Amino acid sequence: MTTAHAVHADHDHIHGPGCGHESFHHGDHVDYVHDGHLHREHEGHFDECEPAAHVEHTAAHDHVHGEGCGHAAIPHGDHVDYLHDGHRHAVHDGHYDEH
Repeated sequence: MTTAHAVHADHDHIHGPGCGHESFHHGDHVDYVHDGHLHREHEGHFDECEPAAHVEHTAAHDHVHGEGCGHAAIPHGDHVDYLHDGHRHAVHDGHYDEH
């Protein structure tokens, strides 16, 4: 999945193991959930980790995400993403997107 390069300015917190923020593997890097944003380390700074395009989760998915579903909920812009089996899912038009 391609991500846009959007530097998160004025970010003085250093993310890493034990930093206190939820983290998960995302492709070739680790995302950190911080104040409703997803941050990734990139060349000495942190980027907002955002998908560059709409990518539908096409694998069988009979689980319904929502409050109390058992998966970590991450506020993300105007919606909530759910961490599920190493993927970040968002409800979109009757299906789930990969974020």
